[in-house]
Amino acid sequence: MNTKSDSKNVLVLNSGSSSVKYTLFDLSLNRIAKGSVERIGSAEAFIVTDTREVCNVPDHNTAVELVLNKLFSNVIKDKNDIVAIGHRVVHGGEKLTLPSVVTEEIKDEIRKCFNLAPLHNPHNLSGILACEKLLPGISNIAVFDTAFYQTIPQYAYLYALPYYLYKKHNIRRYGFHGISHQFVAEKTAELLNEPLNKLKLITCHLGNGCSITATKYGAPVDTSMGFTPLEGLIMGTRCGDMDPTIVSFISTSENMSLNDVNKLLTSQSGLYGISGISNDMRTLTEESEKGNERAKIAIEMFCYRVKKYIGSYSAALNGADAIVFTAGIGENSPTVRQKCIEKLDKIGIEFDASLNKETRQGLISKKDSPVKALVVPTNEELMIAKQVITLTNN
Repeated sequence: MNTKSDSKNVLVLNSGSSSVKYTLFDLSLNRIAKGSVERIGSAEAFIVTDTREVCNVPDHNTAVELVLNKLFSNVIKDKNDIVAIGHRVVHGGEKLTLPSVVTEEIKDEIRKCFNLAPLHNPHNLSGILACEKLLPGISNIAVFDTAFYQTIPQYAYLYALPYYLYKKHNIRRYGFHGISHQFVAEKTAELLNEPLNKLKLITCHLGNGCSITATKYGAPVDTSMGFTPLEGLIMGTRCGDMDPTIVSFISTSENMSLNDVNKLLTSQSGLYGISGISNDMRTLTEESEKGNERAKIAIEMFCYRVKKYIGSYSAALNGADAIVFTAGIGENSPTVRQKCIEKLDKIGIEFDASLNKETRQGLISKKDSPVKALVVPTNEELMIAKQVITLTNN
C-alpha cells in the first residue's frame, strides 16, 4: 500500500501452534489488511502479506513483532491507530463465557484450560502476551470459541459420569468452533432473508477440525465436540466418537502410555489414520478417484458420520429449517457435501446436484426444498472484530 490509513482500527490475531494469522479492520468492519506468519520456530518460517518473505521467527513474540512492523510500515501510522486487539482463544471453560478485556485474572483462567486444549490455549496466550509487551496500553480482548455454547441445556452438556466429577473437575461438553458457527448462523439468516430468532439451523464446520452445531432461534442446543475438540466427527487427524474402552485396550495391547494413546487419537487418527496417506480431503478425493480403497473408505466414513449427526440434530430440533456447510472442506468439496446430504429427502432436503457443483455461497438444495441446504463461507476474524467493537463501544 502506498497510502497509510487515517482510520481507527481493530487488529484480530489467531495464534496457533506454529502460525499467527492477522486481519486488520476499520471500525466499519472493512478489511484493511490481512496476512500470516507461518512455520514459527522452523528454519523455513515466512510471513505472507501481498508477497511471501522468508524470515527468522523463533517464537510467537517475534511473529507478532513482524506483523506489527509490516502494518506500521505499509498500512497504519502508529499504535494509536489500533483501538483494540481481538484474540481467538479456543477454550474458556465454564467461567469465560463472554468476550473479555484481558486481565491477570483472565490470563489465569486461560492457563487453567491448557490441559483441556493443549494444542490451542498455550499458543493463544502467547499471542496475547506478545501484544502486551509490544503494544502496551492497547486493550487486548479475548473472544472464546466455547462462549457461544452457554445456552446448551444441562441434559445435553453433561456426561453420564458420577456427578461429583462434573462438580470437581468441570467435566462436561463445552463445544468448539463457536465463533465460526455463530458467524455462519447469522449469515445464513441474512441469505434466507429470515430473522435468526425464527430459524432452526444445523451448521457443519468441516475442515481439518470438524464440528456440527444445532441452533434453535439463535441459541445453540447441542454440538458435536465435547470436553475437548476430540469428540464428534471424524477429522483430519482426530478420531472423533468411539468406544472409550478402546483407550485402555490400545494402551495395554500396544504397551503405550496414556499420553501416547492421546497423541495417537489426536494427531495420527481420523482421515490420516484411516487412509494412511493424508489428512487433506483434496488429496483423498484424488486418490479415491484413482481407485485407492483406503482413501475411498476414509471419505465414506467421514460423510456417514456427518449424515448421522445431521439426522440426530434434526430430531433434536424437531425439524431444521436449513443445513449449512462451511470451512475448508464444507466450502470447497461438492463431493463431500453431496455424500453428506443426498438421500435425506425423508427429512425434507431436496438436493440440487448442479447448484452444489457451482455454488460458492448460497443454496445447494432446490429452491422449493422444505429444508434448505446452503454453503456459507465462514469468517471468524470478522466475527471477532464485531464482538471486539461491541465490547469497546460499551
